[in-house]
Amino acid sequence: MSQFYFRYGTMNSGKSIDILKVAHNYEEEGKPVLLMTSSLDTRAGLGVVSSRIGISKEAVAIDEKMDVFNYIESLNPKPACILIDEAQFLSKTHIYAFAKVVDDLNVPVMAYGLKNDFRNELFEGSKYLLLLTDKIEEIKTICWNCTKKATMVLRMVDGKPVFEGAQLQIGGNESYLPVCRKHYMNPVEMIE
Repeated sequence: MSQFYFRYGTMNSGKSIDILKVAHNYEEEGKPVLLMTSSLDTRAGLGVVSSRIGISKEAVAIDEKMDVFNYIESLNPKPACILIDEAQFLSKTHIYAFAKVVDDLNVPVMAYGLKNDFRNELFEGSKYLLLLTDKIEEIKTICWNCTKKATMVLRMVDGKPVFEGAQLQIGGNESYLPVCRKHYMNPVEMIE
């Protein structure tokens, strides 16, 4: 029986490298894997899963119009596993479609992404992943400023934290820092 997984973590927690590791392990055993990612994150190019440590792999880009269930159902051979990067950017419709892939096509799906944004609000994709997945796992990293576990993300603009603005702004270390709750609530301590 296949399952639907959500593996979440803050920025710099190693989500993308974990996807690439899992894909490698399946492929080493001769099992086909389908890598997918949101079309919104084009930092490494459209349809690329890329880790900060320099490893990347081509993936299918998911845009808002894509019918993921029909796309996956049409594949021959069926993948042994589906791995999704940047899943927080997916829509409710996409997440329900991936649940249907697990239930109706018996293909395991592992979705990776952020849980909450810089305002400490859930992303749409993350909200429905938390509701629909069979297994939820946290990928941990440490706060940028101390040794506590990072659970939140600070958006930085010109070296200063911001708490308002559009939810979607693609960026990496130049824009976002993984932080613990204390340093999210009191970012002045980080700047001084």
